[in-house]
Amino acid sequence: MTPVAALAFAIVAASASAILVRWSRAPSSVAALYRVVFTTLLVAPLALVRTRDRADFARFSSRDVVFAAIAGVALAVHFAAWFESLNHTSVAASVTLVQTQPIFVAIGAVAVLGERVDRVTVLGILIAVAGAAAMSFGDAGQAPISDATLYGNSLAVVGAITVAGYVLAGRSIRQRVSLFPYVTIVYAACALTLVAIVAVQGHAFLGYPAREWLLFLAMAIGPGVFGHTIVNWVLKHLESVVVSVAWLGEPVGATVLAFVLLSEVPDAITLVGGLVALAGIYVTTVRRERRTDGNG
Repeated sequence: MTPVAALAFAIVAASASAILVRWSRAPSSVAALYRVVFTTLLVAPLALVRTRDRADFARFSSRDVVFAAIAGVALAVHFAAWFESLNHTSVAASVTLVQTQPIFVAIGAVAVLGERVDRVTVLGILIAVAGAAAMSFGDAGQAPISDATLYGNSLAVVGAITVAGYVLAGRSIRQRVSLFPYVTIVYAACALTLVAIVAVQGHAFLGYPAREWLLFLAMAIGPGVFGHTIVNWVLKHLESVVVSVAWLGEPVGATVLAFVLLSEVPDAITLVGGLVALAGIYVTTVRRERRTDGNG
């Protein structure tokens, strides 16, 4: 499977997250916690039993461990900030702001990683973000945009910046270390951070019905293992900007799944926005990879 095909598969798997969260009645931070805990339990044994991965653990520099842990903390803060922003601002404003993450990734890719972002890639980013924004406004629902608060909007921006940091860290570290040792450290750090967040919020850690635990496990297998873990594999092969823009396909996939599984019919703005987002993703991923192959 090519990196682009793997990335597309991972985005489809990640798209199931919104549906599973909608079905769950647990607090969002608790759902995020157990999704990450179960994902860690699924990938950690692979890192411990594979000879190459055990050797990679031994070769991890202290710097790599620190930055992998920071990536995990960033992922946890992304979950917490974005979910909390939905309690203080409109869905449209929150989702639109958090979907600006490719812009922050592009800035970081140039400033920190030294990656080149050409004009066509910038165009693809702008098209994809515009499409994602249109989808958000099409799904504004009961929360009028005029009621958005500075606090909620700020949290959504924090969510965008932290997930950008998570992507950039993965792109940097995955050039030197193998997949499973890296994601084991990232997910473990993310889980520990979410434990602290759940405790501060005062939610119960246990006592949820069997249905919830099955949903937590499904979140781990689908969006966790086949979503985020494959994305982290792809980060070794594709530039961070490409991966970041492709991630904007998640709300498109979630819209399709919501139509099939929840009978939620998207309006015209959402449909048009989805098509525009896919066009931007195509420009940034498929066209960019073709140009790269042609130059190579």
